[in-house]
Amino acid sequence: MRKEYDYIIVGAGSAGCVLASELSRDRDTRVLIVEAGRGDWSPMIHMPAGIQSLIEGTAHNWAFRTVPQKHLNNRRMFIPQGKAIGGTSSINGMIYIRGSRQDYEKWAAEGCTGWGYQDVLPVFKRLEANTRIRDEYHGNDGPLNVTDFTYLNPLTATFLEACDEIGLPRNKDFNGATQFGAGHFQYTVKDGRRMSAARAFLHPARKSRPNLDVYANTLVSRIVVENGRAVGIELVGNDRRATTIRATREVIVSSGALNSPKLLLLSGIGPAAELKQAGVKAIHDLPGVGKGLQDHLDAAAIWHASTRLTYDDAARFPYKYMHGARYLLLRSGPVTSSGCEAVAYTKSEPGLSEPDVSVHFLPAWVINHGFTKPPGHGITLHNNNMRPVSRGEVKLASADPLDAPLIDPNFMADPFDVKKMIGCVKIGREIMETKAFRPYVSRPYAPLADVRTDEQIVEFVRQTAETDYHPVGSCRMGVDDLATVDPRLRVRGLDGLRVVDSSIMPHLIGGNTNAASIMIGAKGSDMILEDNDGGSRPPADQRSRSVMAADGAA
Repeated sequence: MRKEYDYIIVGAGSAGCVLASELSRDRDTRVLIVEAGRGDWSPMIHMPAGIQSLIEGTAHNWAFRTVPQKHLNNRRMFIPQGKAIGGTSSINGMIYIRGSRQDYEKWAAEGCTGWGYQDVLPVFKRLEANTRIRDEYHGNDGPLNVTDFTYLNPLTATFLEACDEIGLPRNKDFNGATQFGAGHFQYTVKDGRRMSAARAFLHPARKSRPNLDVYANTLVSRIVVENGRAVGIELVGNDRRATTIRATREVIVSSGALNSPKLLLLSGIGPAAELKQAGVKAIHDLPGVGKGLQDHLDAAAIWHASTRLTYDDAARFPYKYMHGARYLLLRSGPVTSSGCEAVAYTKSEPGLSEPDVSVHFLPAWVINHGFTKPPGHGITLHNNNMRPVSRGEVKLASADPLDAPLIDPNFMADPFDVKKMIGCVKIGREIMETKAFRPYVSRPYAPLADVRTDEQIVEFVRQTAETDYHPVGSCRMGVDDLATVDPRLRVRGLDGLRVVDSSIMPHLIGGNTNAASIMIGAKGSDMILEDNDGGSRPPADQRSRSVMAADGAA
């Protein structure tokens, strides 16, 4: 174990894997990436249909729970987050969505210079290898494979017919000119296997670069700060003894929107009064750390299906073994699908400049995150308010680094979000009550069957809504006093320390957050190298090709 590196990255997730790849290109630069979770060797990670077992399990999943949500009948909400090499990109639904142009324009308008749509689009493009779309919005030579589903459930076509029926246009590219409409997702899969951030970025770099070290199953207990500068990290072993590793250039926290603020707080960086209450000595009073937490809330419209075309049988004996054998032999069939193959991005009211509601179609029972498994067959629509205004926080439960943080998204605290969730449920019901679905469904799954008025919808949401696994904003980027990092992702008031992951998002984007997290990792690495090396690095197109070459047949 080396005792000193140029750069230390804490967290081998979606952003961290990109950082490790980019920062280690100079063979004279020593880079360490540290991951609390295990390696990504599990077959369930690499099979797209393995997502449900990963969500339900704890081997590769932090399986966090929120504090009781006072606006959701005091329920503790389940938030799975990746605990493995690749982070959440190793357990997620592999959906490739960037958000809308307006999302990033809003970031820039609030002082986040360099983060407008025209700033981030070239980064998205250089990372992407899109197998179908070749235009000004997409890249085709990057390390991250983005492709169409090779297997589609027959009911996915029915969903799109239902969207036609209610007047939603077809959209063949939600990451292009507009997000509005209904269509098939693209996802991050290559040759039938999940294309996680680890597979796309970290593993190719690790194969060929002796200057890059990767520590898995390694918990970082705190960032070491001396004289106003981050100089290293402290690791805690199974014997609870601490080991310090120093960084000569920077420490980069990339542990996600729940663990990144936790690590800063454990290190004494955050609101001084709260740190004292948790038993941590404050070394840098930064009041915004942990504040501004946001997540998508999901109100599912679920119907009993009168057909066996759903994916429910695929998870049951003997079909799961039949489909598994087909996948192993041919890399084809239902196991190549994550289950969520199509979406509608629509508006809860006329006159909006962009969609504010997403409707994810899943031809199966997906109740209580999949933990509840009724007999028979079901169809699920996940309907969420894409741009909530309610804000929560992440705090320490104690000074023990093994304790999970206190997570409070504060769902539905703002009346605006209550109104939006009413619209979400109504849109989901409208789609399921179309003529297109009539031959395939019988009745709503309780308690939706008895829900009609706005008041009943609100209570239905409070009783049944789930998190959508997209936490952001807890180490917010900005120029105000409550921002944790500045627009170059430097922790305000300290040298040698940055946060580079989804926690820096000032506002939640409209859609799944993995593609944006990977982009943040790449853009963050650009800034780090510019600030440390004066911008001397290969052109962007050469960087992309070098990763592809290192990937080989992976």
